[in-house]
Amino acid sequence: MSVVHKFPRTEPPAPVLSADPATSVESPRGSPEAPAREAATDADPPAEPYALDRASHAVLARLTGGISPVALSLAYLDWISHFVAAPQRRMEIARDVVHESARFVEAALHVTSPDHIPWSVIRPQARDRRFKERPWETAPFNLLAQAFLLGERWWHDATTGIRGVSRANEAMVEFSVRQMLDMWAPSNFAATNPEVLEKAFQSGGENFVFGWQNWCSDLIRLLSAAKPSGDEQFVVGKSVAASPGKVVYRNDLIELIQYQPTTETVRPEPILIVPAWIMKYYILDLSPRNSLVSYLTGQGFTVFAISWRNPGAKDRNVAFDDYRKLGVMAALDVIGRIVPGRKTHALGYCLGGTLLSIAAATMARDGDDRLGTVTLLAAQTDFTEAGELTLFINESQISFLEDMMWERGYLDTTQMAGAFQLLRSNDLIWSRLSHDYLMGEQAPPSDLMAWNADATRLPYRMHSEYLRRLFLDNDLAEGRYRVGGRSVSLSDIHTPMFVVGTLGDHVAPWRSVYKIHYQVDADVTFLLTSGGHNAGVVAPPDEPGHSYQVMTKAADEPYVGREEWLERAPHVQSSWWPEWTKWLAARSGAACAPPGIGLGDVDSLPDAPGDYVHS
Repeated sequence: MSVVHKFPRTEPPAPVLSADPATSVESPRGSPEAPAREAATDADPPAEPYALDRASHAVLARLTGGISPVALSLAYLDWISHFVAAPQRRMEIARDVVHESARFVEAALHVTSPDHIPWSVIRPQARDRRFKERPWETAPFNLLAQAFLLGERWWHDATTGIRGVSRANEAMVEFSVRQMLDMWAPSNFAATNPEVLEKAFQSGGENFVFGWQNWCSDLIRLLSAAKPSGDEQFVVGKSVAASPGKVVYRNDLIELIQYQPTTETVRPEPILIVPAWIMKYYILDLSPRNSLVSYLTGQGFTVFAISWRNPGAKDRNVAFDDYRKLGVMAALDVIGRIVPGRKTHALGYCLGGTLLSIAAATMARDGDDRLGTVTLLAAQTDFTEAGELTLFINESQISFLEDMMWERGYLDTTQMAGAFQLLRSNDLIWSRLSHDYLMGEQAPPSDLMAWNADATRLPYRMHSEYLRRLFLDNDLAEGRYRVGGRSVSLSDIHTPMFVVGTLGDHVAPWRSVYKIHYQVDADVTFLLTSGGHNAGVVAPPDEPGHSYQVMTKAADEPYVGREEWLERAPHVQSSWWPEWTKWLAARSGAACAPPGIGLGDVDSLPDAPGDYVHS
């Protein structure tokens, strides 16, 4: 994005991001391409020092996958130093190893006995799906699996609970050791995987031929940067992101989409969806059967959604606050002109929810009361318990990552995908290796996986600020976050909030999301739904298997702890979508005629899903 300067009469010059080439910065307020209410961010930062050092770090980052070798080495040094200096802890671990080894040998000696019981020494954890099938209960494969699980447990005991090791270093060592051990799981090798051997016997080895074909196909797609196999059927604007609507506003950072009403009357308060820009916006508008946008319009709501532009190298200095100003605030300005005199129900998902929280706190500080309610989906406002993502957050790691981004001007899609795959390596890496390459099968394509492959980039400056100010320093939760040169506090938010956490979330753990209860001074309805970060949110009512717990805490009621909340909140076997729309309806006015689409001349702008989703 290029940068231009506006010179007010009584204020110092403030640089702003220019509008789209078709957008005039001086457009009138009624134009669909009117500028945001606030100017964009501060001036570009000065040139970075030590360019040679940063360039060398960027080269090294390509070899390490973006992991700082210094940070990893320091973590291991911390662990091994304290481990060597803990003789009693070592003796305890050794005693457990000897005891469990004896039990394992005894089980091995009786493996052919009719009274032999599988998993007599150790069982896989409930979330470990590698050994869930019945062939793993037969000898000798059951013994191989138990031996591997015992080794995992011994290493877990050796890398955790060592007195004196910092919590961050302990987590990094335990995580990296677990990743290395997972590589050697017996499920990853044809000779030690009974499911693969059974498939080979039944097919005459045909599964290995199909597996080789799958591997070659994946390699070709990787080298050519093509979409995964099967994703061709999910075409943006046709089979996904297909809800009818119109782009009613565009600037350099967003396209604002207004969706066509599907009911004769609508609630007077519109809904604004603020998605994360880590991935494309249409996670909430997938296929018609599981589109939250389509569900909301069917429930009589006027829906707007932000579609972020995918940044490139020229956008390296786009700041985190630009996303607030040119995203949330610009969208609210336009919505206020299309639906005047009405408050907005704002929804933020993941990083978009964090941004919406900052915007809501800033608006509350400044006396801006345009928000009627705030809904956060799997969004964190305190980052001290942000799950295994915090493994990549320390000064050394962030500096290393900054140097890698400094060279390119952005964080590449492969880096983001790699980090998330590591967090769920058993499900996303090793299970796929066994399923696709050893079994010779392919998972059926899905709209959610196609969306997941449609990755985006993150600007250098924005991502650096995000990691440092929110993850590393936790400024928002600790009252140090500043917007426009002044502090903002979540405690200024008095707007009713609906907050959704997902039970299996590895990106925004629900216990971290739950902390919003003691950060805001508002009525908070907290809902914990089954599923993970994406599948838990995309939960259409017609799809079986969804469940949730929900409970509301008024602003003046005592705080309820997380574990106590789990015990007290009632269980419901259903999708959480109807619960949320019922909550919205109770805070909305009587139904009325739907508003017009856009304001002024919108013919020059594209229909939904717009152009930015294809960038």
